[in-house]
Amino acid sequence: MIEISFQMMILMNFVFLYTSIQECPELKLSSHGRKVHSLGRPVPAIEGLVARTGLSPLIACSVNTGNRGLLSLFFERWHHETSSFHLPVGEVTIILDDISSLLHLPVVGNLHAFQPLHVDDAVQMLVDLLMVSTKAARAETGQCRGPYVRLQSVCDIYERQCQAGHWTVAARAYLLHLLGCTLFANKSATNVHVVYLEALHDLSQTGRYSWGVAALVHMYDHLNDASISSSRQLGDYITLL
Repeated sequence: MIEISFQMMILMNFVFLYTSIQECPELKLSSHGRKVHSLGRPVPAIEGLVARTGLSPLIACSVNTGNRGLLSLFFERWHHETSSFHLPVGEVTIILDDISSLLHLPVVGNLHAFQPLHVDDAVQMLVDLLMVSTKAARAETGQCRGPYVRLQSVCDIYERQCQAGHWTVAARAYLLHLLGCTLFANKSATNVHVVYLEALHDLSQTGRYSWGVAALVHMYDHLNDASISSSRQLGDYITLL
């Protein structure tokens, strides 16, 4: 009797999900899996620097696409008051244990409070930490219309610094691109916020941050935005979902 009830419950939930997916308007997903795969693994000279930050597992944790219908259904059932998905089987959510088990990111450590960044500060950060000229940095933030830098520009910076043998700067550029394509992906699908360079200033300290906590907070924020009825786009780490 228990077995029949369980089978019926599975069938009912499958029918519910399948029917809902057909009726649910699809959200636009900003997935950067191809960008991560295109850049590839870091050059041997910076592999150690990248590994010590604790972020290297993200290199192999990116999918190119996602099931838009299924994800849209989940977003419709996200409740920001409880930070959970309300499904027929009950409430389900993503927790730190999932981050640790699936992404192998540290969930214990220092918390970095990324504060709003003025464009002038972003320009100076690009100059100081990525060795970009002031003129080029202003042109980049101007094109992005704020304290952002294009992911393609970060790739170009990475390649130039590798050619010049500036390995620490190259590692920062590589990691900024990685973060912009994974944990801190946004709706633009083309740029990353310069503020994340703050956590890459001293790479010997970067591994002490609780990246798992930052990833979860960022995801909850974007799920809250995506759950609004007027929203038709999600900017976040699709692979984790």
